Amino acid sequence: MTKAAAVSRRGRAGRLVTALAATGAARAAYAALTRRPPGEAALWERRNHRGDVLTLLEGPAAAVGAAVAVACAPGVPGRWRAAGVLAATAGASVGTYDDMAGSADRRGFKGHLGALAKGEVTSGGVKIVGMGVAGLAAGALVQRRPADKLLAGLVIAGTANLINLFDLRPGRAAKAVLIAGTPGLLRGGPAGALAAAPMGAAAALLPEDLGEQAMLGDAGANALGAALGVAFAARSSRKGLVAKALLIAGLTAASEKVSFTKVIAGNRALNAVDMFGRRPAPTPPPKQSAATAEGAEGAVAPA
Repeated sequence: MTKAAAVSRRGRAGRLVTALAATGAARAAYAALTRRPPGEAALWERRNHRGDVLTLLEGPAAAVGAAVAVACAPGVPGRWRAAGVLAATAGASVGTYDDMAGSADRRGFKGHLGALAKGEVTSGGVKIVGMGVAGLAAGALVQRRPADKLLAGLVIAGTANLINLFDLRPGRAAKAVLIAGTPGLLRGGPAGALAAAPMGAAAALLPEDLGEQAMLGDAGANALGAALGVAFAARSSRKGLVAKALLIAGLTAASEKVSFTKVIAGNRALNAVDMFGRRPAPTPPPKQSAATAEGAEGAVAPA
């Protein structure tokens, strides 16, 4: 076996170990959290788009899986490991705060930053600022030059927010992590091992997500997105960082004007991926004519 082949084999083994570590840690964390929820179970319960009750504990569990896997990823420089753990932990922290204290009064960057400009501190504003600071700190660990540190920070924080924008339907955010992380995983190297961590954590809890028993929430989506952002930013060239930052900024800006859900539903391929593994969409009741509706309202069911 040549030296290059041996290195490639070790790299594949390292990515596999990282993914398995993420899967195992996420599953163990989810089992522990659902058995003994912090506070009480009702604190973590929310209603989804169907009105069904599910738990947000998938999010912290996914964050634990990603952080643990990054921390023990073989063949990854120490600074990159620290960046991945920092990004995942910060994403989970600010995301959990938004999950617990957030409201629907303000939405999107425009809404939260507009509130901050008026002196109103929203949970979303805290998340934006907190994730921005954490992203810059993590970016400083994976890049060397000042401009590249800044760009890397934008990519990390931006990816965290972007993945969170997809967390509107069962499994959608987890699928986005798996799809977006695949090219880096296939390229290999230390950055590929970093990508394996959030991908493994996302895959581990996808069954509960698709089954509408649990959801990532802001905690999980921001944690997985931030960890994936570190993989994107690590070992990228200046041109690569600029391209990624512009792409993320463009998608984020588009989300302020366009519904991702409507775009996905209107595209056959995207909708097929989005619906894969999900329960069928609820069928709206048939429309009735005025006469039929009046007759139905006046009818009396037989005893």
